[in-house]
Amino acid sequence: MDNGVAVAIVAGVLALAFAGWAIYNWGPGVKRRTVHCPEKKVPAEVDVVQKEGSFGALVDADVASCSLLPGGPVDCGKECLR
Repeated sequence: MDNGVAVAIVAGVLALAFAGWAIYNWGPGVKRRTVHCPEKKVPAEVDVVQKEGSFGALVDADVASCSLLPGGPVDCGKECLR
């Protein structure tokens, strides 16, 4: 195999690995955030579900869990998403 072809293959594999790593870290999924709870007026840690609203833009879609509601469903108004 020619050295140029080997370099091109390695560069392609590295580019795909970097793209996968970037999407995993900054793409859609569940992200932990610290917010101020508008109902209880105290700081809270929430797990926010992010989805892709339009191309390249993430939207906070839902609250998966909240530190103020341990073990239970998040059944508040979820004003902390704003």
